[in-house]
Amino acid sequence: MKKVGILGGTFNPPHIGHLIMANEAYDALQLDEVRFMPNAIAPHKQMIEDASMENRLRMVEIAIEPYEHFKMETIELEMGGISYTYQTMVELCRREPDVQFYFIIGGDMIDSLHTWHNIDELVQIVKFVGLKRPGTKSTTSYDITMVEAPELNLSSTLIRKRLKNGGTLKFLLPEGVQEYIREEGLYGAR
Repeated sequence: MKKVGILGGTFNPPHIGHLIMANEAYDALQLDEVRFMPNAIAPHKQMIEDASMENRLRMVEIAIEPYEHFKMETIELEMGGISYTYQTMVELCRREPDVQFYFIIGGDMIDSLHTWHNIDELVQIVKFVGLKRPGTKSTTSYDITMVEAPELNLSSTLIRKRLKNGGTLKFLLPEGVQEYIREEGLYGAR
């Protein structure tokens, strides 16, 4: 059975922390691939409208391009509306019955897993993979495989603030993503 990791998120913008999480899960669990899955509308986040859906998709494409074991998963963008992981994974499992999906989440999502839509049903169809994040407890009563990984206190919010204020992004964003953001004038980039 093929083993596929799914890393969902707004990716607004995608940063080095996302790549590290995906790669650590890929390596630790010997996955066949990891798919980056941008959501249409996140149920738990207020969307920053500086970057369109197309911008976010392009930034993820640029970020993952050098890595053959990273792929794009656009199902939530195709479905549109609020992206509930349960509905998405039911559909992915229906489309790909010969795949075991591993849903990769960080400490903040681990802590709030009990609030997820249809979580009791969701844990029956996917395996959760967790990576600790600074400032979180990274604990849950749900069955989750924890992966040891470097803890990086990096967020898309910090990246957007740095862009707006002209701060350095060196080593925080893939260079191609930085170039794209500046070319498109996203997030108030100067």
